[in-house]
Amino acid sequence: MTPDLGQGGCSALEDSVVIAKCLGEALIKPITEQEDDESTKIRKGLEKYAKERRWRSFTFISAAYLSGFIQESDNKIISFLRQHFLAGVTISVTLRIANFDCGRLTVS
Repeated sequence: MTPDLGQGGCSALEDSVVIAKCLGEALIKPITEQEDDESTKIRKGLEKYAKERRWRSFTFISAAYLSGFIQESDNKIISFLRQHFLAGVTISVTLRIANFDCGRLTVS
């Protein structure tokens, strides 16, 4: 992820909460006949984490790339848009990205 949105640290904190939640939920459940051991439960928890974070990560990466491209462009049209319109759009997108609920961690 490029540093253009300043969301790398926030994303890492979100990742840590979501992975803890997914692994915790997977490990709390009792082992069933379909699962051989805890490593299977951990694998399923990690798969759930990857599925849950996939689109959020894609959004961060795409928005950061586009923001960097717009900021570094020498194109006169993009420069005009950047100066007159895109600042407001960037602020609104960044605020929407920042508003994220990781969910509750369960404690047993």
